[in-house]
Amino acid sequence: MDVAERTRAKPTSRPHRGADAPLVPATPGMTGGDRMVLNLFFEERDDRWFPGDRHLRPLLRRLLLGKSYVSGQRRVLLNLCAGLDRLGIRYRVNDYRYIQKHPEELACIIGRPFVLDWFKWKNPLLLGVAMYDHPIDAPESLKDLDVKRVLVPCAWYADMFRPHWPHVGAWPVGIETDLWTPAPTEQKSVDVLLYDKVRWDYGRYEAELIEPVRRYLEASGRSVEVIRYGHYKEDDYKAALARCRSMVFLCEHESQGIACQQALSSGVPVFAWDRGGPWQDPKYFPNKVRYQGGVSSVPYFDARCGMTFTDADGFRSGWNGFWSQASAGDFAPRDYVLDNLTLEKGALQYYEIAEAAMQNHA
Repeated sequence: MDVAERTRAKPTSRPHRGADAPLVPATPGMTGGDRMVLNLFFEERDDRWFPGDRHLRPLLRRLLLGKSYVSGQRRVLLNLCAGLDRLGIRYRVNDYRYIQKHPEELACIIGRPFVLDWFKWKNPLLLGVAMYDHPIDAPESLKDLDVKRVLVPCAWYADMFRPHWPHVGAWPVGIETDLWTPAPTEQKSVDVLLYDKVRWDYGRYEAELIEPVRRYLEASGRSVEVIRYGHYKEDDYKAALARCRSMVFLCEHESQGIACQQALSSGVPVFAWDRGGPWQDPKYFPNKVRYQGGVSSVPYFDARCGMTFTDADGFRSGWNGFWSQASAGDFAPRDYVLDNLTLEKGALQYYEIAEAAMQNHA
């Protein structure tokens, strides 16, 4: 049974109608009984037409379109729960009745901020990592809540938040390294997986970057497979990584970059577009937010993972060096993930953040 099946919470209705969610027990043989039980809350969508329809819409979509796409926000919940399972740390998921009966306990709200509007939260709160894209989006009413800590996925994102919220910290969720594993060398049939996650001003970057990179690779005699963010299922991506010897990752900037880290865990070295410059989300830049301080598309990355470039010229000048090292097996991307981003490491760090928040509260 995969992580998604093992940790899928039983759907609950709005707080005043929901049943108590079950407590996920500690794994047999693990010593988690003396640890704080985490109260996790994750909602990917709010009700749209009638109370509770947020549970029905994904089911209808799945019936019509097949297996649903796992969003980055849901992946955070699934991987966190999987890591907690391995550590034997107990948790509840979306038990609104319990948390209302126990206002002294910490509520860990991972998902979208509309959950804060469903009732008057009296608990100390740990918010994030999938809450607000920027503090300017937070309502004034947030100041009335007992927010102990706000989490975002990486250091540069935390630095951007900190002038507004000094109680912000960085936390990356772990990668399921037992699932994202290297394929045998003889199974590799494609030189490069071109991962296209360009989100904004696509027409410009298709002409200036995406197509020039693809054409350059093909002109160099490299076989190329293209996959585009939001247009694939996880199984398709996993199969592509098993076929490909390397990956070119194209994204303006990332707060964590789970897909890139799944490639690293799979032993696939990455040549990443890391243009730097300001945070350029068009919802905010340039009129609402101007931040330039270590913005990156690969915030978790070192020399074991691969190399980076800043533009099409940088790609052309750096490609041969990257390919030479990748072909020689000089990179060790999976080692980086095993050292820094396993399910257990991510879950333990989250638990320690939650525990520290309650110690400060006490």
